[in-house]
Amino acid sequence: MSTSPVTLNDKYTFDKGRVYLTGTQAILRMLMIQRRRDLAAGLNTAGFISGYRGSPMTVMDVELWRAADQIEKDHIRFWPATNEHMAATAVWGTRPTGSTGTKRQSPTEMNRGSS
Repeated sequence: MSTSPVTLNDKYTFDKGRVYLTGTQAILRMLMIQRRRDLAAGLNTAGFISGYRGSPMTVMDVELWRAADQIEKDHIRFWPATNEHMAATAVWGTRPTGSTGTKRQSPTEMNRGSS
């Protein structure tokens, strides 16, 4: 019986069988799987994640830095922000213009509830 060597990146690269993950690692793996599913469907997509150190998801940035090589392969970009406003603005800026046929609202307009 031969066994293959086990690496810490197996949690992100295994396509079959069981992997053991934390909740944060599962969220990251979900993003990677989405990219692979999109490619299989003929879509060329990418991911963008932003956050800040004071966020309740602080451990997410640590995991993203640990998986930097893997997320780059899966076309996921992580941009750490200096505060919540910068993170929200960065993510808002990744939305395609005119893709939904509705006016694109700024974060300020969304907070006011205007259309």
